[in-house]
Amino acid sequence: MPEIDPRVDDDVITGVAATVVVLRDGAHGPEVLLLERPRHRGSFAGAWVFPGGAVDPEDRVANGETDAAGEEPGVRRAAVREVQEEAGLVLNADALVAISCWVPPAGIPKRLRTWFFLAPDPGGALALAPDECVDAAWLRPQDALERHASGGLRLVAPTWVTLHGLVGKASVAEMLAAARRGEPERFTSRAGTTLSGATIFWAGDVAFTDQALAEAEGARHRLEVGALPWVYWRSGVGGAR
Repeated sequence: MPEIDPRVDDDVITGVAATVVVLRDGAHGPEVLLLERPRHRGSFAGAWVFPGGAVDPEDRVANGETDAAGEEPGVRRAAVREVQEEAGLVLNADALVAISCWVPPAGIPKRLRTWFFLAPDPGGALALAPDECVDAAWLRPQDALERHASGGLRLVAPTWVTLHGLVGKASVAEMLAAARRGEPERFTSRAGTTLSGATIFWAGDVAFTDQALAEAEGARHRLEVGALPWVYWRSGVGGAR
């Protein structure tokens, strides 16, 4: 997977992390598990996120397991461990499907390159780690985005974009099948501004490497986050939302 080169940004990245979008089929369509982080401390304070966390040194020890081609050592083991620690769910590492790799904007103190995976709900009751999350919810992706748009749910950009990409799928099986047909996409983020306010740019946008081109005509791949509702522009993929 040449578009996801673990060596890129090694001089500024402080670590690697794994995040899991746990999926289940609900009465009105597929749902994702979201956890609310503690509101006054820690990373993403008060945000609703998918379970996940940093890859620890012990995650990189193979123990007879192998990493999928193109993935960094230990990300799957970290994904399984974090979901169990935070939500009490026991995943099968082989059931994980990598969908993306996110590199945060420059200037963030704890800058983790984070792999996102899809995984089917293994069943069982949620058991939340109180120091990691204060609430949990199973939501349809569209419902989560609508709650965010109305100010009822705080999301961060990778969560928002991931949810956006899952909207319209009829079942968990369809979500997983679509992910398996593709390859993980790399999102190297650049924070900037447009006339609409704060904006995050990704490769494929005319202004990805040049803020001066933010209002220029050309290809778009950006998320306007200065005000609600957020607006996602991506040339060739349905325009804005």
